[in-house]
Amino acid sequence: MREDTRTRHSRSAARMLVLAAAAIGVVHAAFSAYWALGGTWLLSTIGAIAVEFSRREPLESGLLLGGVALVKLLAALIPVVLDAQRMPWPRVWRAICWVGGPGIVLYGLVNIVASGAVLLGILIPEGGYDRDAMIGHALLWDPLFLIWGLALTGWLWLTRPVARTAPPPAEGRVK
Repeated sequence: MREDTRTRHSRSAARMLVLAAAAIGVVHAAFSAYWALGGTWLLSTIGAIAVEFSRREPLESGLLLGGVALVKLLAALIPVVLDAQRMPWPRVWRAICWVGGPGIVLYGLVNIVASGAVLLGILIPEGGYDRDAMIGHALLWDPLFLIWGLALTGWLWLTRPVARTAPPPAEGRVK
């Protein structure tokens, strides 16, 4: 395969990854915004504490979840804008993405393993556990975080600057 064909395929794969990462991030952000506005569908899958907090302190809960939604939305969309070369300070944003992508992978993976271990009875929390929240974390929210982080990190890897090696000097070449 010629170099320009490989580059084009790599670029296409990178674009699909950054768009997939953005879509997953927007889904996360949309649910946080929905809960911030008082919605309750699937709220129990993040924990009974969240349900009780939203019931007891709707304004504070809404502000907190609204802030979470905004952060998630920015984390989802900034890489797309960066990929389109429309962000100032691209090196700074890429560095932040290099922290965020693997961080989201680690967060999702640790929570999937922990909540899965609780659901399987491998870990038994003192005082019991919230079954809906464990299922939500093991099977929905944290797998989405994991996939989001993997897609973002894959995009970063495929679009990383690659050092070009110069051809050897003419006198060093074998004829």
